[in-house]
Amino acid sequence: MSSDQVQGAAQRLLEAYRSGTPIDPLTPEFAPAELPTAYRIAQAQVEQWEKDGDTVKGHKVGLASAAIQRQMGVDQPDFGHLTASMFHLEHQPIPAATYIQPRIEPETAFVLGRPLTGPGVTIADAVRAVEFVLPALEIVDSRIRDWKIGIFDTIADNASSGGVVLGSRPVLLRDVDLRLTGCTLHINGELVATGAGGAVLGSPLNSLVWLANTVGPLGVTLEPGHVVLPGSMTKAFPISPGDSIVANMSGLGSVSAILGERAEQ
Repeated sequence: MSSDQVQGAAQRLLEAYRSGTPIDPLTPEFAPAELPTAYRIAQAQVEQWEKDGDTVKGHKVGLASAAIQRQMGVDQPDFGHLTASMFHLEHQPIPAATYIQPRIEPETAFVLGRPLTGPGVTIADAVRAVEFVLPALEIVDSRIRDWKIGIFDTIADNASSGGVVLGSRPVLLRDVDLRLTGCTLHINGELVATGAGGAVLGSPLNSLVWLANTVGPLGVTLEPGHVVLPGSMTKAFPISPGDSIVANMSGLGSVSAILGERAEQ
């Protein structure tokens, strides 16, 4: 696919962010293209955000659990960039106007103390690189109308990234078995899902290894201080303005988020 086509798709997605109006799926237009083209579209948006003053603060792995893959009709993980503007504080209303059609996912978050550069990263390398772990909520969003996405669409849309809320209780990796970490997800006080860390590629650490080995050949290093979201422990749930979300994770504590009322924006 030509550079003009890649830039054109990136501009349409950037306009969707600005206007709050989703666009039609990209897959029909880019049907002959392979997934590296979708990553080029995503990277073009990241480069524009950086020109506008935003900063990459980490990465996310999407579509990492069987539940999410079934929900979205895909069969492999993908990755996206997390920028400074995507991070929100607990207990403070998140501007609802930031999102078009948001959904919530409970995740563990790795904060790196050492760089990770693939290919060739092993579980041992990943363990040594993690400084601590936090409970997290990811707000996923799609700039594609009605979430009618295939794998090409979600990759091009920065892995449907939206926002991140981190808990404030850091835990050392040696003090928790992430495979066995259980999770309950409540929306407005109602239990909507339970899950466990083992749902994420067998272990969230496997997801971190996959990410490092996938982005390494693209010239990307996972940097010290960066946050990595390895994938959701449950399927994603739609959220609306005014909703309050709490995830409790065994061994990690809890994390909460509030989506502000649109009338307040």
